[in-house]
Amino acid sequence: MTFRAVLFDFSGTIFRLEQDETWLADLTDHEGESLDVEAQTELMRRMTAPVGQVVDLDEEHLHAWHNRDRDPVLHRKVYLEVLKQSGVPHADQAVALYTRLIDPTQWTPYPDTEAVLKGVAGKGVKLGVLSNIAFDIRPAFSRRGWDAFVDEFILSFEVGAVKPEPEIFRTAIERLGVDPAETLMVGDSEEADGAARAVGCAFALVEPLPTTDRPDALLGVLRTHNVL
Repeated sequence: MTFRAVLFDFSGTIFRLEQDETWLADLTDHEGESLDVEAQTELMRRMTAPVGQVVDLDEEHLHAWHNRDRDPVLHRKVYLEVLKQSGVPHADQAVALYTRLIDPTQWTPYPDTEAVLKGVAGKGVKLGVLSNIAFDIRPAFSRRGWDAFVDEFILSFEVGAVKPEPEIFRTAIERLGVDPAETLMVGDSEEADGAARAVGCAFALVEPLPTTDRPDALLGVLRTHNVL
């Protein structure tokens, strides 16, 4: 199979929100005690999990959860509730942490992300970034000059559809001007990203490991699929 386009998921695929101890150092629980390492790690997992409900929510917040990646207002609302239920009861601390979490310049690229973006673009293959997300991730690319390699950003809050809904994949394919059978989707979620198969795309899975533990998985899957 010769692929004319590659779609990349963002979080856990080409970038990752790494735990930054300075963000969490001043967080305190209901008793005013600092969160231990285990609690901090679980907090970050809940804030970046691609699928699955991470805390129990009432009806109001459950609606926000299911629609969080379509609407920045709902995203903020439900994740402040997630932080509250995850051991950050103080509103000012939760808001400060949330603001950092949605800052694309705070996200860390995987070690092979630059090589992959350059390599795909250099082959003349169309490249899209397709993400369930409620904030603009373009600055993560533009501050490094990598936006030059991306033909299209397909972001759920901008297009009004979320993975695994077929509409978001169809939108990406139409924007890139390619056939689904000539498109490879690369992502870290079988449920969300793997749904690209339903519209005729191929799919390659990478694990959302810490960036230090996954130096070349992106290069590996693209070589396996004869893109690079």
